[in-house]
Amino acid sequence: MNFVTTKDGANIFYKDWGPRDAQPIVFHHGWPLSADDWDTQMLFFLGKGYRVIAHDRRGHGRSSQTADGHEMDTYAADVAALTDALDLKNAVHIGHSTGGGEVARYVARAKPGRVAKAVLVSAVPPIMLKTPANPGGLPLEVFDGFRAALAANRAQFFIDVPAGPFYGFNRPGAKVSQGLIDRWWLQGMMGAANAHYECIKAFSETDFTEDLKKIDVPVLVMHGTDDQVVPYADSAPLSAKLLKHGTLKSYDGYPHGMLSTHADVINPDLLAFVKG
Repeated sequence: MNFVTTKDGANIFYKDWGPRDAQPIVFHHGWPLSADDWDTQMLFFLGKGYRVIAHDRRGHGRSSQTADGHEMDTYAADVAALTDALDLKNAVHIGHSTGGGEVARYVARAKPGRVAKAVLVSAVPPIMLKTPANPGGLPLEVFDGFRAALAANRAQFFIDVPAGPFYGFNRPGAKVSQGLIDRWWLQGMMGAANAHYECIKAFSETDFTEDLKKIDVPVLVMHGTDDQVVPYADSAPLSAKLLKHGTLKSYDGYPHGMLSTHADVINPDLLAFVKG
């Protein structure tokens, strides 16, 4: 297996498929998942001739279960360590949910020449938490509920989330995929409970406003209007406005996990942006 070691000694697992001289596409997963959540997109882009890379965030998947570092600055530093180790140039960074926050923080600080474009999919920026400056956000009690459910019975919580709001399987007439639910659970249970617990604060309370303003490359913001995890109105439209070169693409009625439930639509749209 492939690992890169960070300055504080964490081993970050990554997949790296495709021609080494092809344009790299780097995928950043959501909470509490792993690089495996991107398999459909990685196979799609691999078939189009791209080099595809995805890592497990620290405390997630096969990466080190560290005692600390479960916040956005360290997540972004870990990505920088990976891109430096692989010497990636002109890369496209695509982040889902929490991974979208990681992309925003990394791309805003990336070395010149490292990043060509970025995509935020169902992503947490600008900020999820309700604050005086963000009155449309979710109250802290929502995230306290996540923490309580995780601490009480993580295994059951990691069934309830994908079986319900994540993929929209709680909606009338939804076509439920047990395979997606099981895959979500498996990825989640591979990771560390402490990392997942602390990451809730990272994805809900981090303010990415200044990161978004700093980004100079083109950014595609993709979001479903029926996202029950990261509500549409307080995320995608606001992020697109803050970006210098942002494009908003909305998907009517799509859920948070639309990369899996609607890959047949999302993947070609990603490709068009990457090629455009």
